[in-house]
Order: sequence, then C-alpha cells, then structure tokens
Amino acid sequence: MKAHLTRRYQFPASHRLHNGAFTPEENQRIYGKCNNPHGHGHNYALEVTVSGQVDPGTGMVCNLTDLDGFVDREILEHFGHANLNVLREFERLVPTTENLCAAIYSRLKEHFHLAHVEKVRMEETMMNSFEYAGGGDLQH
Repeated sequence: MKAHLTRRYQFPASHRLHNGAFTPEENQRIYGKCNNPHGHGHNYALEVTVSGQVDPGTGMVCNLTDLDGFVDREILEHFGHANLNVLREFERLVPTTENLCAAIYSRLKEHFHLAHVEKVRMEETMMNSFEYAGGGDLQH
C-alpha cells in the first residue's frame, strides 16, 4: 500500500524581489513593495510530502526522525534566517515563493532517498502560497 506523509516546518528568511534585467520602473511595477532595496522578511511555512510503502514493522512511510533531521540540516539551516538573494540558488533567479519552493523540492529530491518526494508547498503569507511537484525549471 502506497501512503503519503506530509510534515510542516517553519523558518524565517528575507528577500528582495528584483530582476537586474528590468528597469527600476519595471521592477517597481512588477514587484511593488517587495522590490524594497532593503528587502523584507517572511515567516515561511513549508510542507514536505513524501510517499512510499508503509513499513509493516514501523507502520510508517519513513522514519520521521530521519525526515525531520534532513529538513533541519539541509533545508532549514540553509534557507532559514538567510537573505535569499545571496544564496547560490538565487544567483540568477528572483527569490520568489515559486522559485524558493522549486529549489527546496530539488534539494529534497536529489538528497533525500528514504521515501519518494512527492511535493513541496510553501506559504509566504496567508495570501501567497505555491506548490511544486517537479516537472519545471526554475524561472528568472
């Protein structure tokens, strides 16, 4: 039986939405207050959904300690309390919720192998969330 498991995590980070290829006026029109030269912060909510066969011995898709430990080490320590604009993932990308979600999904997919990574969902604000399940490139 294939089952899905979703865990929720939170972390703060800051960013400035700005594309160097756009004029200042275009950046202001497209990104509005999120184009503030000093940046701004969010308390992100991250949901990670993994799937797999339920282990008959443990009754779990994967050991939650393993998933939580991986997310703590590889996701929260890297992205948490960070200025997203200076991270290597965003050297050529605008650190939007969509691109952040895809970057986290990519990191999980590449390095977490104890269950199948199904999707990642990010909430930046109550009005702004994004879900990514692979199948697309990060956008400039």
